Amino acid sequence: MGLNNFRKQWEAFLNPLVSRLGFLDPNHVSWFSLLITGAACYMLATAGTDHDGGIRLLYALGLVMVASACDTIDGTIARKFNKETAYGDFLDHTIDRIVDFLLIVAIGVNAAWMTTPHLGYAAALLTFLGSYMGTQAQSVGLGRNYGGFGRADRLVVTILGIILAIFQALTQTWLNVTIPIINTPLNALSAILLISLIGGVYTFVIRFLTARSELLESENAPHGGDSTRNDEPDGA
Repeated sequence: MGLNNFRKQWEAFLNPLVSRLGFLDPNHVSWFSLLITGAACYMLATAGTDHDGGIRLLYALGLVMVASACDTIDGTIARKFNKETAYGDFLDHTIDRIVDFLLIVAIGVNAAWMTTPHLGYAAALLTFLGSYMGTQAQSVGLGRNYGGFGRADRLVVTILGIILAIFQALTQTWLNVTIPIINTPLNALSAILLISLIGGVYTFVIRFLTARSELLESENAPHGGDSTRNDEPDGA
C-alpha cells in the first residue's frame, strides 16, 4: 500500500546515522531490535487507561520507534558495507515475524484496554497468513509478493494508534462504542488490532489472487520448442 513509501523515507532519514555505523554487525542490530521490542511489548501489555498508563504508553512509543530504527539500520548497514549474508537475511525475516506477533498480541492481552485477547490473537494469525502468502509465492518460483497491507503499513498504524492512546489516557477522552461480536470497547489500541486483522485478510486475499494469476499465466504460456505442427507435405 501507499504507506510503504514511509519506509523509504525512514531509510533516507536514517542514512546519515547508518554512514557512521559500519563497524556494527547487522545481525547484532537485529537481535537488539528484538530485545527493544520485548521491552515495548511489556509496556503495551501492562499500560492502564489512567495518567500513569499514558506515560507507560509514551515509553512504549519511544521503544517501538527505536526498534523500528534498528529494523531499518540492520539491512541498510549490510547493503552499504557489503555485509550481506544468507544467514543475516534469514535472521532479519525471522525476527520481523516475531516482532509482528509480539506487538499485536501484547496489545491484545492488555486487560485494561481490552475485554478479551481474542482480537489480538486473530489479528496476529491473519498477519502471519498474509506474510505466508508472500513467501509461499516466492517458494514456487514467483517474485516476492509485497502487495496488500505490509509491515510499513502496520508500523505506521501502530505508531499512530499508540499516539492516540496516549492522548486518550492523558485526557480521559473515550468513545462509547463497542466492537460487535467480541464485545470489546473501540479505542486507540483496539483500533490497531482491528485494522491489522482487516489488513491481514486483505493481504492474504490479494497475495493469493496475484500468485494464482501469475501461476496460471505461466502454466498456460507456450513453452520453448512448442509450435503448431503442419502435417501437410512440403510444397502442398
